[in-house]
Amino acid sequence: MRSNSLYRKYFKDNMFMRFTLIVSCIFIATIIAFSYLVLMLISDSAVQRQMDIQRKTMESISNYVENKYQSVQDMMRDVYRDGSLASNTTFLLEHPFGEYVEHRLDRYLLGDQTTSNAVQYFQNKIDDDPDIRSLMLYSANQQVMYYYDNRRQFERVSTNAAHSFVPDSMVLDEESLVSVPNIWVLKSIGMQRTPMFSVKIPITNKSSLLNIGQLLVYFDSESIWQAMNNYKQDFKGEILVLSAQNEVIFDTSGQGYGRKYLQLQGANSGEEISMGGMVVTSLTQSQAGYTVVSLISKKELAETYSSARNTIVTIALVCILFAVLLPAMFISNFAKRTHRIIRFTRKVKNGDLNTRIIDNREDELGQIAKSFNSMLDELNQYIDQVYKAEIKQKHTEIATLEARVNPHFLYNTLEVIRMRAISSGAKDVGEMIYSLSVLFKSYVRPKVKYTFKDELEACRMYLELFRIRYKDRFSYTIECSKELEPIPVLKMSLQPVIENYILHGMRTGQTGNVISIRVHPDDHNNIRVVVTDNGLGIAGEKLNQLRLGLEDNRELSGSESFGLRSIHERLRLMYGKPYGVELASEAGAGTEVTITFPYPVKEETDHV
Repeated sequence: MRSNSLYRKYFKDNMFMRFTLIVSCIFIATIIAFSYLVLMLISDSAVQRQMDIQRKTMESISNYVENKYQSVQDMMRDVYRDGSLASNTTFLLEHPFGEYVEHRLDRYLLGDQTTSNAVQYFQNKIDDDPDIRSLMLYSANQQVMYYYDNRRQFERVSTNAAHSFVPDSMVLDEESLVSVPNIWVLKSIGMQRTPMFSVKIPITNKSSLLNIGQLLVYFDSESIWQAMNNYKQDFKGEILVLSAQNEVIFDTSGQGYGRKYLQLQGANSGEEISMGGMVVTSLTQSQAGYTVVSLISKKELAETYSSARNTIVTIALVCILFAVLLPAMFISNFAKRTHRIIRFTRKVKNGDLNTRIIDNREDELGQIAKSFNSMLDELNQYIDQVYKAEIKQKHTEIATLEARVNPHFLYNTLEVIRMRAISSGAKDVGEMIYSLSVLFKSYVRPKVKYTFKDELEACRMYLELFRIRYKDRFSYTIECSKELEPIPVLKMSLQPVIENYILHGMRTGQTGNVISIRVHPDDHNNIRVVVTDNGLGIAGEKLNQLRLGLEDNRELSGSESFGLRSIHERLRLMYGKPYGVELASEAGAGTEVTITFPYPVKEETDHV
């Protein structure tokens, strides 16, 4: 209701405001649409630029790890290319270390000065790459691990399967050539578990082509940061390097090393997917079996264009401000004069007939103001001559009518008749006159708060008249809980329904006539009053006419339709469409009338 009045006041009935709003809305819609398109272009560009940085960072990390993997591959290729080195490496892995030393001395004594030392070869490789933390040669036949302690001292550790899990961990997994160092291998060589990644390469006997062991090289994971020097300041989110078993080899947060990471479902290499508010991009190196993953939240992506967004929003707001102010300033001169006329007309509407419009201009608005002032002068003259005299005459007539219908006179008269009936032995007539007198008092006497209790009591007194009249042929019941009795209700909102039954529905010539009134709350926070009788009922065609009359406010003949329509219309006017009267009846089987009232909140109940 308030929104409708505001609409009429500031838009429908205000030409200048309507024109201003229409022009401003066009400008505002254009500014918003243009700003939105610009923001979308800038945000898409910023997001794409950030994702390009993420991809370049991932490619840099992947290239670094792949280079380390290729460097280990090159170690073994160099071994296989050098026949003497390959023979010595094979002999070292297939025989005890003491026999390897003797083998080397025998070859030297035989004059073979070119024989290569496998131990020295791998030591040189460690010296060439500062990122190597440790290098190990594992002999599968002897279950022995050769490693360089502190990058220099060549050591030997037995890894017999009966006393160690190392042989089981050395089973070659071709899909995880790059992985997290095995904990059992680290324990066997006495090395602390720090961020490292392992590159595992099988060693094969060139003659028999059988696998005789493995080469393991541990690289420092922190060295991967060197590959990110160009992107450290620009990349966002988190970047992980995962093994084939989804173990974290490296992560930029420094907190996930060695942990399992949930496998990416349906993610292809280089593809961007959304996962729980994150944008995930993966880059897989299938040969080495590792994956580089970029995780960046959508919130961080939004921050990449937040400054541009704020700038665009600020500019848009300034433009909107001008789009509103400029039309308003342009027509304000005309609007002020028009509003002045409107304000004075409202004063006249409220009874101030002495007001005048001060406008000395000779344009159309000035002529309207002068005509308005002239009209008020003539109206005041007419009121003084005719209207005031008519008002005095009406007051006199009303006072005369009120004197004719004096409620005290009516009550006193009914009391005299009642006492006369009782003194003559007509006790039932006396009771009927008493009920009628109480009923008149309930309707005539003004009350600040009229409740369900008052309305039901009036109904009871009305029904009592006819119970006395028809004696054993008529009875009634009224049901209402104590908590519903104090609730305010419209006066005479139930009595017309009962009157319809008495006049049109009751079988006066038969016994067993019953009418019941039941007041109860329903499941929709409403109060329902159900009036049920076993009277004549209403035929189907007549019932449809009554229902249509209630909904369409049709003029229907008959006192029953007038009473029901009166209740229905008052409830609709007071509370709205969900409330009112519902009819259900069957010819010869009785009628049920349901009246729906709102269930007021406690504050409303207390202050009505």
